[in-house]
Amino acid sequence: MFIDSHCHIDFPDLMNDLPQLLENMRQHKVTHALAVSVDVSDWARIKTIIETHPNIYGSVGTHPDYEDVREPTLDELINMLAHPKVIATGETGLDYYRLQGDLEWQRKRFRTHIQAALATDKPLIIHTRQAQQDTIEILKQEQAARVGGVMHCFTEDVSMARLSLEQNFYISFSGIVSFKNASVVHETAAFVPLDRILIETDAPYLAPVPHRGKTNQPAWVSHVAERIAQIKGISVEEVAAASTENFKRCFKLSALT
Repeated sequence: MFIDSHCHIDFPDLMNDLPQLLENMRQHKVTHALAVSVDVSDWARIKTIIETHPNIYGSVGTHPDYEDVREPTLDELINMLAHPKVIATGETGLDYYRLQGDLEWQRKRFRTHIQAALATDKPLIIHTRQAQQDTIEILKQEQAARVGGVMHCFTEDVSMARLSLEQNFYISFSGIVSFKNASVVHETAAFVPLDRILIETDAPYLAPVPHRGKTNQPAWVSHVAERIAQIKGISVEEVAAASTENFKRCFKLSALT
């Protein structure tokens, strides 16, 4: 059994084909998925999906790349995070790769999300790119380790993985781990203990080999598990079992719906 810990099935190119995507999940033994928010203004779409489909969980947050959107307030985040099927805060974080200039607004938004996570005990989903130092510093300053969470679609090095683990975060690998030239990600996957690994698709992006270049979907998260199993020299069943238990532990679920 596999769980896709991060996908965007509320995006139109996936939501319009949602019944088939859910059937594909069933056929590939992907039992659950986490539909991750990138803009609180789209909350209605996430809410509809998680209330209609028992095996889909949701998150609430606004992505750090979204500059020209309505800024979520702390109270707004807290109110939406109260929904029983919402299990995470984000995605949030810092991205100094796609955006340049004065990014204080991005750091302020990140702090607001951490404060909401702490207020509701809903773990964080962190997006970080070329912002290692500020990401870790803000997590420490805001005491984010108290709630923990996941570093999603991890592409950083072993050093960043170690710092993230120390802050009570899990490391999630996407289809990038299946790419032949992703040597840094392979090295990090070998380093991260099995009991701290999650698997994801980040669908509709980053389809894993052998589907690279196509529109990604949650059913294909099994290929991520297969590559991690190869890197660690263990069975895919071990990766599936561990990542499922890690998902429950990370997102504070006593049982899966």
